[in-house]
Amino acid sequence: MNKQRLEKVLGYMKQEHIPQMIISDPTAIYYLTGYLHYPWERMFALYLSETGNHKIFLNTLFTVPDDLGVEKIWYSDGQDCAALLANVTDHNKLLGIDKDFPARFLLPLMEYHGASSYTVASKCVDYARSCKDLEEQEKMRAASRINDACMEALPEKIREGMTEIELADIVLSLYKELGADGTSFAPLIAFGANAAVGHHEPDNTALKKGDCILIDIGCTKDHYCSDMTRTFFLKSVSAHQKEIYNLVRRANEAAEAVIRPGVRFCDIDKTARDIIAAAGYRPNFTHRLGHSIGIQDHEFGDVSGANTDCIKEGMCFSIEPGIYVEGDTGVRIEDLVIVTADGCEILNRNSKDLLVLP
Repeated sequence: MNKQRLEKVLGYMKQEHIPQMIISDPTAIYYLTGYLHYPWERMFALYLSETGNHKIFLNTLFTVPDDLGVEKIWYSDGQDCAALLANVTDHNKLLGIDKDFPARFLLPLMEYHGASSYTVASKCVDYARSCKDLEEQEKMRAASRINDACMEALPEKIREGMTEIELADIVLSLYKELGADGTSFAPLIAFGANAAVGHHEPDNTALKKGDCILIDIGCTKDHYCSDMTRTFFLKSVSAHQKEIYNLVRRANEAAEAVIRPGVRFCDIDKTARDIIAAAGYRPNFTHRLGHSIGIQDHEFGDVSGANTDCIKEGMCFSIEPGIYVEGDTGVRIEDLVIVTADGCEILNRNSKDLLVLP
């Protein structure tokens, strides 16, 4: 296992007075072991203990590297997984369970009296993952470089009459050409009034003159995600659309300017939201300002008015204000940032200038 990351998780377990823990989230197990596997209905669990008695539970059908740095406990289909777990856990102590551990394994473990009591302990891993180490930061940069290159190539491929689905397919093709491993999420492409619909799924809507073109895309590289949104216009842009675009850009850049260790997430959100509200569009900014990102596109923690936590160096999250006018238009501008010692590094270099495509 990655010893530094393991020590971070064990440190949070100690802080929360959790002597032992079961981790079943595949991305959390990957974070600690470098081994990523999605087990479907079979049990896949990493047991951590304050005593160092760590073990990983694996089905014989899994293809597993020889050295994971942790003792392997194998089981085959038909074996009682809960009994195997209960043979390892300390029945006289509290047991932390992550939020993804299926009830079909947890309830039998409880019947075996696998611990004195149980608690949800995901935050011990979530807190550790929230601050990216140098290796993770470089992987985030690499994924964002591919995303930037994709977005940079898109304007010349956009033409009047094409559909949202066609443009989404072009994004996927570009990712393959640029060396991405996959997507963080399905490309979100929205033309005209569709851009005002939250998380609109691409359909056969055809692009026409005067439409806004909202493009929210993300790829993966070496198991780490990227995410970026830009909004363009076709052939013309109205004064109303220009006003909205400039407001969203101001909100995006103002929020990024206040990021530094010690600032509260809610205050970053407020910085962007106040700009949009002052112009009369408060009801049209319908979502939080951002979300944390890393191995998963949406990780624990967000940039919202409800989050009073202070940001720390190494955290990575999105800044994505938007204004959405139903039946008319929608604009969102999104970057990813990594918090530095005295500010932030903006991972996306793609221009935020208002672009009207010919």
